[in-house]
Amino acid sequence: MYVKLCGLRTAADVATAVDAGADAIGVVLTASPRQVSPETARALVREVPSDVLTVGVVLGVPADEVVRLARESGVGAVQLHGAYPESAFREVAVLGVPLIRAVGLTPETDVRVGAFGEDMLLLDSPVAGSGHRWDLSALDGARPEGKWLLAGGLGPDNVAEAVARARPWGVDVSSGIESSRGVKDHGLMRAFVAAARG
Repeated sequence: MYVKLCGLRTAADVATAVDAGADAIGVVLTASPRQVSPETARALVREVPSDVLTVGVVLGVPADEVVRLARESGVGAVQLHGAYPESAFREVAVLGVPLIRAVGLTPETDVRVGAFGEDMLLLDSPVAGSGHRWDLSALDGARPEGKWLLAGGLGPDNVAEAVARARPWGVDVSSGIESSRGVKDHGLMRAFVAAARG
């Protein structure tokens, strides 16, 4: 099970994620309680071994700004969260790094992995990073195939059940491993990775 821990802000967060066995870590580069500057992101990225993917998460900024933030932070992948059009993915592809399309699941959501040129698809609750759980039965007629991550309301207490129910390629968590909004709990981080892998 591929595990991404998102919204990391400190060197201690990164060290814990790596030690716990996370496959990917996410740093938020746009407005959020979890936002870090490109300079801080670059310092965190330097702490990550090459076998762990570093993902810059962006929301609500134009494609040219996404490219600038990714270059300044030195991340190894970019996650475009929300209603980015296919054209934005084409513009950001100039970076030559893996792209993740992160969207909330609605009846209109295109759940084909790669539909916008992305390398991975992330299906989230309607309000990303809110910790709100969503009804996994919505996936019954719309389960993606390939590299897709389940997110939204996951934590150490429910990730194993969610994995069994939804059968994703991987999982992503942010608020479910926090002691307070934007503050990671290192015990919860370790517990989440262990629970996700059963």
